[in-house]
Amino acid sequence: MLATLATTATDKPGWLYEIKWDGYRALAFLNKGEVELRSRNNASFNKKYFPVYQALQQWKVNAVVDGEIVVINEEGMPIFSALQNWRNEADGILVYYLFDMLWLNGKNITMLPLLQRKKLLEQLMPVDDSILRFSEGFITEGTDFFKQAQKLNLEGIIAKKTDSSYYPGTRSGEWLKIKTSSRQEVVIGGYTKNEGSSKPFSSLLVGVYEKGKLQYTGKIGTGFSITQQRELLQRFKPLEIKKTPFAAEPDVNKASLFRPHPPKATAVWLKPQLICEVSFREMTPDGVMRHPSFEGMRNDKSPAQVVAEKPVKVSNVKKTDILLNPGEETQVRTIKGHALKFTNLSKLYWPEDHITKRDMINYYYAIAPYMVPYLKDRPQSLNRFPNGIHGASFYQKDVSGKAPSWASTFPYRSDDDNREKEYLVGDDEATLLYMASLGCIEINPWSSRRQQPDHPDWCIIDLDPDQTTFDQVIEAARVTHDILHAAGIPGYCKTSGSAGLHIYIPLGALYTYEQSREFARVIATMVHARIPDITSIERATSRRKRKMYIDFLQNRPKATVAAPYSLRPKPGATVSMPLHWEEVKKGMKMKDFNIHNAVERLLKEGDIFKPVLGKGINMRVAVTKLEKQLRG
Repeated sequence: MLATLATTATDKPGWLYEIKWDGYRALAFLNKGEVELRSRNNASFNKKYFPVYQALQQWKVNAVVDGEIVVINEEGMPIFSALQNWRNEADGILVYYLFDMLWLNGKNITMLPLLQRKKLLEQLMPVDDSILRFSEGFITEGTDFFKQAQKLNLEGIIAKKTDSSYYPGTRSGEWLKIKTSSRQEVVIGGYTKNEGSSKPFSSLLVGVYEKGKLQYTGKIGTGFSITQQRELLQRFKPLEIKKTPFAAEPDVNKASLFRPHPPKATAVWLKPQLICEVSFREMTPDGVMRHPSFEGMRNDKSPAQVVAEKPVKVSNVKKTDILLNPGEETQVRTIKGHALKFTNLSKLYWPEDHITKRDMINYYYAIAPYMVPYLKDRPQSLNRFPNGIHGASFYQKDVSGKAPSWASTFPYRSDDDNREKEYLVGDDEATLLYMASLGCIEINPWSSRRQQPDHPDWCIIDLDPDQTTFDQVIEAARVTHDILHAAGIPGYCKTSGSAGLHIYIPLGALYTYEQSREFARVIATMVHARIPDITSIERATSRRKRKMYIDFLQNRPKATVAAPYSLRPKPGATVSMPLHWEEVKKGMKMKDFNIHNAVERLLKEGDIFKPVLGKGINMRVAVTKLEKQLRG
C-alpha cells in the first residue's frame, strides 16, 4: 500500500502518525522458518541485507509484514546515502522498522483496521532485537508531530487513518506522506562532462515518466563525492546509448539567471535503467528542479514507477472508495437511491490470490465512474461465477421477472423457444453493482446502444492467441497500429485481461454491424498479409494451424467482449486495461494490470480510452486510404 504526498499534516481526529523512515520499503514473508525479503519491485533483499534476513529467520511467526530497511548512525538517525552500498556495521547500523502486518497464520488481515493490525504486530515483535524494531504509531496532533520531525531533520512523517484497511498496490488517501523538504525519485538518462573539468563527470541528467515517456527534470551537479562519481561511472559504461532517452533532448548548455555563461558540456546518454533520489528547493513551472542535490541511488523499484509526485492539500485528498466493510457477511447499501443486498462476501473468488467477492464488489464500486460510460444504454450478457473462477459458471441473457423493478431492460425474441425475453441494460452504478452481486466477475456489454441496436459505437479487432506468445500478440497489435496510423485511422488498444489484445476504432453509431465487420475484415487481411507466419483469419479453428486469430467477426449484433476496466476470471484478478500505444511493447504482461493497481492507474492517467465513445471515423475515406496502402 502506498501513501499520497500531502502538503501539510492535519489535527483532525482519527489519524495516527509514524516517522517516515528514509530507507528501502520491504515486505517480509515468514512461514515456518522460511523467509523471503522483497523490495517494492519484487527484487530479493535476502543477500543484500543478510543481517535482516537472519533476524527474520529467528522470529518464529507465520506472517507477512511490511516495513522499511534503514541504516542509522549511533544517534539513531537514518542515513539514506549509506544504504545503497551497505556491506557491514562499519557502514552504519542496519535496522528493519516494521509498521504493518498483512497476514497472520494463513489468514488475510488486510481488511482489519490499522490500529488492530499494529497491535497484533507489536504483540508478536521479538523482544530486545537490535535489527527488527517496531515503528511506533502516535495518536497526536499532526502539526506538532511534523514540527518535531523538522527539528530532528527527519525526511518527514506518515499520516494514516486509524480505521484504514490495507490495499496492496493502491496509493490511498487514507495514508499520507508529508515531507520536511522536497525529495523526488528520478531516472538517470545521461550525464555531462564539462570542458576542462577533472571530475569523472559534471552532472547527472535526470527525469520522470509521464504517460509512458521520460520527461527531463534537470541536471544534478552536487551531493556526490569523487569516489561516488567513479563508482557511478562504472555502472554507466554498459548503459551508454547514442540517442537521448528523454522525450525531448535537453539543452545541456542552457544558460540560467545564476549561470549566464555555463562551461561547455558534452552529454553522454544512458539507457534509463538506474534510479536515484534527489533533494531540491522547488520545481519550476516547466517541471525542472531548482538547486537539486544527489541523495543516493535506489534499487527498490523499476524506472517505469518513477513519476512526478505533486503534493495535495489534505482537504482535497480523496478517500479510498470502499463500499463494503470487512466484517459482515451480508450488507445492504443504497446506490443511486436503490437498496442493494450483498451476500457471501468472504467467499474466495480468486482462491490462489485470496481475493474475495467483497474485494470484487469494492473494486467495481471504485471503478464505476470510469466504467459506466461503456455500459450505459447497452444490453448486457451476464457471465456469472457464483463460486469464483474455479467454480461452475453460466451465461444469463434473460432477466425477465428476475431483475429489480428499477433496472432497465431491453426486449428480444429467443430463437430457442420463440418467446419475448429481456436483457439487462447497464444504465448506471447501481446496475453495475447489481451485476457484481450476482457473481458477474466480468462485464460484457454490446457494442451498440438500445437506441440504435444495429449501429455499433466501435469496431473491434480482437487479437486472440492460440499457441502464439503474448509478445507475438503485441507484435500483431503494433502492425495493426502501423496500418491504421498510415491511413489516419484512430485506434485504441486495451488488454483483454485474458490472453489477447483488443483494438477499438470509434464509429459513432454511423454504420451498421455488417459495415463494421467488413471494414474490420479489410484491416485483418492487411495485418495477416504482413505477418502470415503467426496469424490467421480463418474462421474454422481446424484451419488456423494454432496461429493467432485476427477476429473481425466480433463485429456482429449481440456479440460481446469484456468492457474496459472489467475484471476477468483469471489467476491474478487481471483487468481489461486501456493502454497508451507506447506501453504496447514486448515484455508487457497481462498481470501488469489487476484488481490491486487499476484504480491507482486511473486516478493518475484518467480514462485514456474515452475517444472510442466520441466522434466516429469517415469509413469511406478510411477505406480509400487503406486501398492506397494495398496498392503501394
